[in-house]
Amino acid sequence: MLHDPNRIYIFDTTLRDGEQVPGSQLTTPEKLIIGEALESLGVDVIEAGFPISSPGDFTSVVELSKLVREPVICALTRANKGDIDCAAEALKHAKRPRIHTGIGSSDTHIKYKFNSTREAILERAVEAVKYAKTFVEDIEFYAEDAGRADNEYLARMIEAVIAAGATVVNIPDTNGYCLPEQYGAKIRFLKENVKNIDKAIISVHCHNDLGLATANSIAGLQNGARQVECTINGIGERAGNTSLEEVVMILKTHASVGLHTHINTKQLYPISGMVSRMMRMPVQPNKAIVGRNAFAHSSGIHQDGVLKHRENYEIMNPEDVGIDQSEIILTARSGRHALKHHLERLGYTIDRIDLNQVYQRFLELADIKKELKDDDLLQLMGAKIEENFKNGLAINTLQVKTGDQESPVATIRLNYNGVEHAATAVGNGPVSATIKAIEEIIGKHVEIKEFNIHSIHGGSDDVSKVDMRVVYDDKSYMGYGFSTDIVRASANAYLDALNKFI
Repeated sequence: MLHDPNRIYIFDTTLRDGEQVPGSQLTTPEKLIIGEALESLGVDVIEAGFPISSPGDFTSVVELSKLVREPVICALTRANKGDIDCAAEALKHAKRPRIHTGIGSSDTHIKYKFNSTREAILERAVEAVKYAKTFVEDIEFYAEDAGRADNEYLARMIEAVIAAGATVVNIPDTNGYCLPEQYGAKIRFLKENVKNIDKAIISVHCHNDLGLATANSIAGLQNGARQVECTINGIGERAGNTSLEEVVMILKTHASVGLHTHINTKQLYPISGMVSRMMRMPVQPNKAIVGRNAFAHSSGIHQDGVLKHRENYEIMNPEDVGIDQSEIILTARSGRHALKHHLERLGYTIDRIDLNQVYQRFLELADIKKELKDDDLLQLMGAKIEENFKNGLAINTLQVKTGDQESPVATIRLNYNGVEHAATAVGNGPVSATIKAIEEIIGKHVEIKEFNIHSIHGGSDDVSKVDMRVVYDDKSYMGYGFSTDIVRASANAYLDALNKFI
């Protein structure tokens, strides 16, 4: 039945099991948007809903059946004719329809949920599969609570439903009970003891009540299952379902396992964000693969290691999951290597900087602010230019006179290489006059190509950030300046750019 015995089929149930989270229900248009994204991601099966449960679910299955062309569209039912009739009707427009029907298989469910017997439940299971088979060819059977089911009885049930026409047999650890070795052994038992098991694909469907959903799913795949049922971000009832992105990246990272999927992993991070926003379920920062901190480093030791060689602390390329690059977070625990990395990224030439001086002031600021952003670094570099730059240009005093009836005049005193220089110039405006005065001191004309002013604080203590791009000797340099006075901020930005090449 399997053309590629090492291919793992991805059955996504974000729109069915994943949506069973209080407060996270989706409208039909939202389900269609996610459905298209899942198709683009490369999932093999989309479980679109439980049609009998509500008119909204029925409509969603109908509309997804019309929209999606490549993946199988699956509809869930219980083991009764009414559910199956409803699912078959909802799937009429599907290019590749599947009915997913089933019943409890553990003695707990048989006794306390159905008030029945093993034999009666077995009969209902076979009847449901046979009836569903009259509508569509592709039938998946779920043996609910298989994780706690007696293996001998479970094997009898699976053999019977395959004989009745099931093409996929789902072995759910419905309550997230199993340990990985237990669940893997259960799948292996079925592979070895169900005579017609080669006629169907074994599917794993694990819940995360003990935090073992992904581990159990991988154990199942290693023991013969070839379909895994999962959700984006691991969302789902109670503690959630197996996380799609975790399973996919485990198989990609551990190529030696010999199993692979057809998932376009570069779309994992974008679809994670989409599902999180639409379902109003924030992704925890430390979530594997797609969490905000999954590729972020704040420890100085880790930062140094990853900057020297990424694989020291990263087993995956962030680009492989759709993240542009690793993030080096600047905190009081960061070392000189991380600070150097960010300063170079912002355009500073390290051999022109007194890195030790900057680092000490960086640590003082980091203790106060906890985490530093680019603006903090730029302000740090612009605040004490002479200290930051070896032989740097720095303002000692700046005085600007302007009025309605006279041209602005700027007088500036600059410290350069331990010597104070002074100049006065007239300009079209106060910034122009200041720039001309600086040019008179340095004896060079440096063309300003871009000039932008931003406010970075609100209220009476508003601070202006000026960024400018200058061109000298056919090369561009960015400069940044900060001050409560726009003219002073502009002068600081100009000097910041000059210090990168003078």
